[in-house]
Amino acid sequence: MSEYGRGRGHGTGHGDDERTFEALPPAHGGFTRTWWGRAWLKALEDSALDGQQLKAGRRHARAGAVGAVSVRPGRITALVKDRDGTAYRADVLVREFSEEQWERLLGLAVDSAGHIAALLDREMPPHLVEDAAAAGLDLLPGIGDLDPECGCEAWDHCPHTAALCYQVARLLDEDPFVLLLMRGRGERTLLEQLQARSAARAAAPSARGGAGTGGTPGDAPGGAGGMPGVSAEEAFAAGFLVPPLPAPPVVPPLPGRPPSLDTDTPPEPGVDPAALEFLAADAAARAHRLLGESTGGGGAAAPGGAALPRPPRLTVGQDAVRLAAGAPAPSIAARLAAGSGRSRAELEPATRAWRFGGAAALAVLDEEWVPDAEALERAAVRLAEAWAEDDRPALRRAGGARWTAVGADAQLRLGEDGRWWPYRKAGARWSPSGPPDHDPAAALATALAAGAGEAGAGEAGALGPGATKAGG
Repeated sequence: MSEYGRGRGHGTGHGDDERTFEALPPAHGGFTRTWWGRAWLKALEDSALDGQQLKAGRRHARAGAVGAVSVRPGRITALVKDRDGTAYRADVLVREFSEEQWERLLGLAVDSAGHIAALLDREMPPHLVEDAAAAGLDLLPGIGDLDPECGCEAWDHCPHTAALCYQVARLLDEDPFVLLLMRGRGERTLLEQLQARSAARAAAPSARGGAGTGGTPGDAPGGAGGMPGVSAEEAFAAGFLVPPLPAPPVVPPLPGRPPSLDTDTPPEPGVDPAALEFLAADAAARAHRLLGESTGGGGAAAPGGAALPRPPRLTVGQDAVRLAAGAPAPSIAARLAAGSGRSRAELEPATRAWRFGGAAALAVLDEEWVPDAEALERAAVRLAEAWAEDDRPALRRAGGARWTAVGADAQLRLGEDGRWWPYRKAGARWSPSGPPDHDPAAALATALAAGAGEAGAGEAGALGPGATKAGG
């Protein structure tokens, strides 16, 4: 909640013709930061005859002596306390617009979608003020427009009415609809009238020189097509007038093929056409996936049909591994290995990890961390449940979050996201042997089964009677 009590300056309501704002905290620094707030204070300072009264009012407002502020058409009101605690009712009167003046102002506002959009964003559009002034409407107050009334019976602006005006400048900073309410229209009423006018204008093309009048679309205000621009809120309110959106594009079954760069013209020094073709094909594949996800027309999906989450931004090394996982030509793979900071031999387990789980799997391959005792206790319980005591594989701690099966080239690794990864030793390096699992026993069974397959034995012979239970 902001310092204004209810959102961006929104006060409590008494219908659309009155708003009450809670007392503001003491002010620090200036009272206003917007040009329309400064225009309000300039009207006060130009109107008051006694500069000492204004200074006293600033001190009152800065000290938080102004109570809740009530805003109504033509009037703002608050109780203001003197230093001795005596409270006075302070009122400042502002001239309301007549019905005819409001009709002119509404016409000016609806002529420009930018005016309405700025108001909805709680800004006072300067062009609306200028257009209104040109039409004889002073939207912002000028000299003599802030007429004071106070219980202290001062005949001019006193410290109490001045303090009220300084506080109202802070409210205007947050919400220019406060000024429009003083002029006679509440926010809800004003928006309804603007929406009604926009809808009527959209429904009556003949009034703008369109069909049925012999005019051309270019004759209408707002540019090509004869339809003036409107804000999103107006368009939503008049949704029944807006034609339906076209159907989303059909996603092609496969990404497009990149152009061939194998030409008779030799490439510039340092340019590898084969590498460029590979990058273009990768970009097309990613664009195809994103298009499928955004339109619901297919693309990459997780098991079960759920759309894959948007991957985080990758480092240069991670992206090099991702590209290498696409099985490029040996010359390109060598460049990607260098880009990833790995040797060709180190790149193979990295690309294997990427295919199983992207950046998360790569982190399990490269990084070590220390899990908490509770996670380890849960894993120990699950592993004890999965095998009979006679058949249970013995595990030896091989690092912060790594355990090697004794007598087998199998390893279990825990990722920081709580998933367990099966690993097998190939030569001198460990490499992932399957996707992750939240169950450590299932992941270990996968690692052991991979070893059993390499040895030419069946899974049941490698794991014993508990294999089915662990794998399930």
